[in-house]
Amino acid sequence: MADWTRDFSLRTSLTFKDGDIHGAQNPGAVEEILDRENKRMADSLASKVTRLKSLALDIDRDAEDQNRYLDGMDSDFTSMTGLLTGSMKRFSTMARSGRDNRKLLCGMALGLIVAFFILSYLLSRART
Repeated sequence: MADWTRDFSLRTSLTFKDGDIHGAQNPGAVEEILDRENKRMADSLASKVTRLKSLALDIDRDAEDQNRYLDGMDSDFTSMTGLLTGSMKRFSTMARSGRDNRKLLCGMALGLIVAFFILSYLLSRART
């Protein structure tokens, strides 16, 4: 609540008690003070609404950016799923095709595992 006694004591001999204004010598002064206080509070409210509107627009822009990012990730995962599905089909076909291919498949799998461990070892040494 506003400090009415400060404003009234400067301009009139008014006191503010229990929600009523007592001792007004000039009713126009009371109306002027109330009008000024109302305008000040309206300006304060307008600035708060402007800040909230700006914040809401920033949140909206951020949400749109995140939605675009997630849509891009969705398409990336979809293409990766297609790539992995095709690779698994070719891998299964090669494993079922004969004994010579099985030896090649085991050698290739073993080579990939060894390459993975060598790369992980080199990367761990590079960090330290």
